[in-house]
Amino acid sequence: MNQKLNFLDFEEAFTKSLELANKISKVEFIPISSSLGRTISKDIICRKNLPSFDNSAMDGFAVKFADAGKTLKINKVIFAGDKNEKVKESLQNNECYKIMTGAKVPSDADTIIPIENCTEVTKESVTIPQDIKKGANLRLKGEEQKEGNILFSKGEEINSSHVTLLASQGIVMVEVYKKISIAILSTGNEIREPWESADEEEIYNCNSFALISQLKEKGFDATYCGVVPDNLEKSKEYINNLKNYDVIITTGGISMGDADFVGEAFLQNGLETSFHGVNIKPGRPIMMGKMDKTTVICLPGNPLTAMVNIYLFVIPMLKKLQGENEYYHDVSKAINETEFKTKKGRVNIVLGTIKNAKFYVTRNNKYGSGMITALYESNAILVTNDETSLISENQDIKVIEFNKKLQNKQINIFN
Repeated sequence: MNQKLNFLDFEEAFTKSLELANKISKVEFIPISSSLGRTISKDIICRKNLPSFDNSAMDGFAVKFADAGKTLKINKVIFAGDKNEKVKESLQNNECYKIMTGAKVPSDADTIIPIENCTEVTKESVTIPQDIKKGANLRLKGEEQKEGNILFSKGEEINSSHVTLLASQGIVMVEVYKKISIAILSTGNEIREPWESADEEEIYNCNSFALISQLKEKGFDATYCGVVPDNLEKSKEYINNLKNYDVIITTGGISMGDADFVGEAFLQNGLETSFHGVNIKPGRPIMMGKMDKTTVICLPGNPLTAMVNIYLFVIPMLKKLQGENEYYHDVSKAINETEFKTKKGRVNIVLGTIKNAKFYVTRNNKYGSGMITALYESNAILVTNDETSLISENQDIKVIEFNKKLQNKQINIFN
């Protein structure tokens, strides 16, 4: 791998990364109680009108609109859950029903008046206000969803709102795409695990824990598979045993150092490289490709670089691979609070914090790619184009927030 890298433009690299993600086809049925964060694998059709009958939105009186302003005799009281004879049409002239929230409304009433809006309320009668709106507080059968409507489309990620609607349809099992399997690897003989002892010349492995937790936040499960040896033959064997995973993500070992064996080990295991090197700062040595059916993502070894680029490049790819429709980054508009410089000639990824629609650059954009604390201090990133050398005070900018939902169309993220 000791060769000159051919750096791609950011946009071309992003496009190529998505092209690697062929949506999975394996599905499974799971209970809705365990479905949060999973991806719907086929359209879900409404099979029960919502609501399934005309019902009252308020405690009050069900009346005929034509009886506005009249004093009406209470024909009967209808409670939620009453049916059959209790909700049969029976209104005579100058009569109404007293009705409770959620109760079925007989078809001879067309308007619900809240009890607090009425006067002279007794057990036998009530005076209806003159100024009423026809159909007020009456929830009509199927007004929210009708039988045959598409409730949810294939590719939607399930959240609590989905679960609520599914339960309202009597659906307790849902077909979803199987979760993709992800292997996380670290590289380097200097790496020690957090539960091991490390001297001053060794470093603790924070990358793998960082990436696994970052993926978990976005709905993915990843398995830590250890540290790849800094030896070509051992690396080849190590990687060969991971071909059963849908995705392999590594950090480190892919630049131009003499001991960077990981890239070569992948190539000797059949990796077809899509790209190796992107004209961005930080994160230039990123490599991606396919090894048989496994998508391979090799990230730089510096923690800050690895975490920023897994967010920019990898999360969208994994969302697409998982079968989701929404995998493009969305942006928020903000005003830059303090002027700072960026390096012209490449895309710059700048950390900062969004608060009250203002962007506060982290450490005046002066931090190293190996830093960890800068990530903790930030909740958003700004992406420049390769012609930008300065972001001015009070400049209108676009930023990507770490916790913002992805969307289903690509937009321009550059400043």
